[in-house]
Amino acid sequence: MMDIQYKPELPESGRPIIILGAGGIVKDAHLPAYRQAGFQVHGIYNRTIAKAQDLADQYGIPNVYASVQQAVADAPESVVWDLALMPPQFVDVLDQLPDGSHVLIQKPMGDSWEQTQAIRDVCQRKGHHAAINCQLRFAPFVLATRWLLQQGLLGELHHMEVHVEVFTPWHLFPHIHPLPRVEIQQHSIHYVDLIRSFFGDPGKVYARTVKHPKQRELASTRSTIMMDYGDEVQATILTNHGYDFGLHNQQSYIKWEGTRGAVKAKMGLLMNYPDGVPDQFEICLLKDDQPPKWETIALEGSWFPEAFIGTMASVQRHAEGSCDTMPTGIDDVMRTMACVEAAYESNATGGCVVDYAAAR
Repeated sequence: MMDIQYKPELPESGRPIIILGAGGIVKDAHLPAYRQAGFQVHGIYNRTIAKAQDLADQYGIPNVYASVQQAVADAPESVVWDLALMPPQFVDVLDQLPDGSHVLIQKPMGDSWEQTQAIRDVCQRKGHHAAINCQLRFAPFVLATRWLLQQGLLGELHHMEVHVEVFTPWHLFPHIHPLPRVEIQQHSIHYVDLIRSFFGDPGKVYARTVKHPKQRELASTRSTIMMDYGDEVQATILTNHGYDFGLHNQQSYIKWEGTRGAVKAKMGLLMNYPDGVPDQFEICLLKDDQPPKWETIALEGSWFPEAFIGTMASVQRHAEGSCDTMPTGIDDVMRTMACVEAAYESNATGGCVVDYAAAR
C-alpha cells in the first residue's frame, strides 16, 4: 500500500497558547487537537468565566482569565494567541494584544468586507504575525491529496468539485441567525479558500446563493459557486444545507481530477451532523493499458479536530523561526475574502437576462 504523507509538520519546540474564547469550536476542535498534538495551553479567557473554567477543568489549563487585559498581563513572552471569539470582537481584542504578537484568528476574517479590512488594518498597525484558522487546508484528506499532486501522481490538476447536500441543524449556531450573510460567508468560505490553495487566485467568481423554504429564518443556506480559471480548469461548489430526507442520498465530498489520477474524499463530519459519519478517501491512478481502478485508503483523523493541529502548528513554526511563512496568513486569506465578496457581488448583480422576445 502506498505510504501517503498527510500529517502536518509540528514545531520543533511548542510555545504556550492562550485561548481567547470558550465556545463550542474551542471545546470540540481547538482543545482536542492541541491535546493530541501535545501543545501547551497556558490559559483561557471568556466573558462568561464559568465556561472558561469548565474547559480549564476538563483540559487541565492552569490559568483562567476574567478579561483580555488580565490574560495579557499574565502572558509568557513567547505566547501564541488563539483568538476564537465572534468576528465583531476581533479588532478590539487584537488592539489590546502586545505589538508583534503571533495570533491565530478564527474564521471567517469578518462578517463583512468592512470588518475584513479593519482586521487587516489593526494587524498591520500592531505588527501582528496573524493567520486565519482556515483549517480545512490541513484536513488529512486534503494534505494527502496535496502530497499525491506534489509527487506527480495526479498529473495536471484540471477539475475540483465540492458537493455538500446535508441537513445542517442551524439551531446549534444561534449567533448566525441574525446575520445578513450566512452560507458563503460562514461555510462555503472554507471551499473557496481550499480551491484557491490549489489553483491560486481566480480571474472571476460566479455565484448564486438562495434561501431554503424550510429555513426562512436564516439568510441563504444554499449556494452555487464557480471560480473561473480559464478554459481548461473547472472549479465548482454546490451546497444545500436543507436536505431533510434522512442520511440516504446525502452528499458531502471533495473531488479532484488530474490528467493522470483522481481523488474523492467524503467529508463525513457534515453528514448526520453533529455526530457525523466516517470519512472515506479514494484514489484512482491511471496506468498504461489497464482499466481505471479505484482504491480506498485509510487515513487517521478527520477535519475535526485534526485539521486544527495544522493551523496552530503553522503559527507555532513561524514563531520559532522554522518556517518563513504561514499558509493561511492574513495577506493570503484577504484574497479569499475578496473572492467571497465577489461571490456576493455576482449574486447581487445576477446573470444575463434571457431575451425571450427574440425566441418568438
